[in-house]
Amino acid sequence: MPKSGQARVLTPEQQRHLFQVIREHRHPEKNEAIMQISFKLGLRAQEIALLQVKEIAKLNSTGTDFELLSVMSLPASYTKGVGATSRQRYQRRTISFEVETFDRIVRQIEALARAGADIHPEDFHPPARHHKGKSRDLPLVDDALRAALTDYLRLRIEKAGSLKPSSPLFITQKGGPYSPNTLQEHMAMMLRRWAGVEKASSHSGRRSLITHVIHRQKKSVKVAQKIAGHVNPSTTLIYEEPPEDVLEDALRDMD
Repeated sequence: MPKSGQARVLTPEQQRHLFQVIREHRHPEKNEAIMQISFKLGLRAQEIALLQVKEIAKLNSTGTDFELLSVMSLPASYTKGVGATSRQRYQRRTISFEVETFDRIVRQIEALARAGADIHPEDFHPPARHHKGKSRDLPLVDDALRAALTDYLRLRIEKAGSLKPSSPLFITQKGGPYSPNTLQEHMAMMLRRWAGVEKASSHSGRRSLITHVIHRQKKSVKVAQKIAGHVNPSTTLIYEEPPEDVLEDALRDMD
């Protein structure tokens, strides 16, 4: 079973049901393209929210037609980490010290207090360690993915008249780009309310893809790490845990 807090990995049947119900709701072209990217490329919700048209297609000179690229090149700045997007403002919530450093800081504060100096806690915070994102090239080879992106871009051009390479790939009903949080909520709604998949989240597509690569395609962890964009292979090793449907089959075949 998935560890507590981890997004549900969907079975192939659940994935088919998801895309079926998406077509029964409003904005099916956009929603199918979003979820195809999630399940076929393993992008995080933040990365999907930041995508621009130029990441998946080459527009003609007037922005009225396009050709899908064969490879999506995801910039390092899109991956999770501090300062990935100006729409997110980083706020530190926790800090940590080594014991020796903490003792030294306490002595400094004591000395300043005895001297009557003004003491500002933030002056003693350790420097923030900004995590650099990792760029990755992801081939756009899946037929259903390419069909969904094509249908969606054609609809966008039909409604807008033309697009720019820097145009957000996905826009809300108000016409602006999605924030990562808003897109996370929207993806979770499609999975849980529309498709009825308990404990699913915007991370379910990503987890489902990486789990499939390791357990069903029997690819190496190195391949899965490259797709996921994990800096540390130990993060990818989490996905070596057998998917839930495999455990169910094992328990069902006890006779």
